[in-house]
Amino acid sequence: MELLFVLLLALVLDILLGEPPRAIHPVVWIGKAISFLEKFAPLQGAQSRLVYGGVMVLLTIFIFASPVYLLLLYMSQVSPIAYIIVGALLLKPTFSLRELHHTALEIKTLLARDNLRGARGKIPALVSREPQSLGKSALISATVESVAENTCDSFVAPLFYFLFFGVPGAVAYRVINTWDAMIGYHKKYEYLGKFAAKLDDILNFIPARISGLLLVVAAYLSRRDGKNAWQVMLRDHGKTESPNAGWPMSAMAGALRVRLEKVGYYSLGNANNPLSPSLITSGIKLAGVSVLIWVLFSLTLEVTYFVLAA
Repeated sequence: MELLFVLLLALVLDILLGEPPRAIHPVVWIGKAISFLEKFAPLQGAQSRLVYGGVMVLLTIFIFASPVYLLLLYMSQVSPIAYIIVGALLLKPTFSLRELHHTALEIKTLLARDNLRGARGKIPALVSREPQSLGKSALISATVESVAENTCDSFVAPLFYFLFFGVPGAVAYRVINTWDAMIGYHKKYEYLGKFAAKLDDILNFIPARISGLLLVVAAYLSRRDGKNAWQVMLRDHGKTESPNAGWPMSAMAGALRVRLEKVGYYSLGNANNPLSPSLITSGIKLAGVSVLIWVLFSLTLEVTYFVLAA
């Protein structure tokens, strides 16, 4: 039953306080650890870099997840309240909803004022595209795509692994996802980041599809085009290079009846509606409903497990 209250308190912390300061944010520490370990990677040899990348991913998981497990094991022996408080404080940094939506809304406000320079300055917080080449429509599309994709990466997936493996599971997922975000398998990281990228693909396989379905259901509940969201998701989910990102992004495109596009890479949905700044707000609301559904499902699952276990 403690896990139920851990989840509830972590959600409250996210809503009320958002992200911890960078100086004490675990994801920042994970990033620093990755940057440090990268310095010692072999400069040549595909096999050597591949093996080093894999070992470093597993080592980083151990470094961050095992202390969480041991600390919570100790707290469970101290008192249930201590366990819930510490567990929530450790779980909260593994997901981010308030910060994601806040950044997206900032970009929307800048675009509504035609402040493309300001929007380009904010967009790297959401996507890794070269901002200077993005026009207004491309900035809107990138923002909505990020809101959709991060519904999975920044919320559904961490809680998915929390439900099965507790707080250490959510932490382990965040470590792997951070590795993939920082050192993917393209360009100079072709081999060094391949293990992390493939492992991230595997871990997101189920959560990404859940996220797509949640957005379809959210579209129906929000009086958006749920039927189109379903049809576009089934049609376009395979157009992205990632085997997972296309599911929530294409569902979002279908629900909003727009075309979301990364020029030269993929095009999702149909251009029934124009790409206006207000579309970002619509995407955030749709993502918010899907997140609410997932929270209710997760809480119900925890309660059901407690009742059955009792």
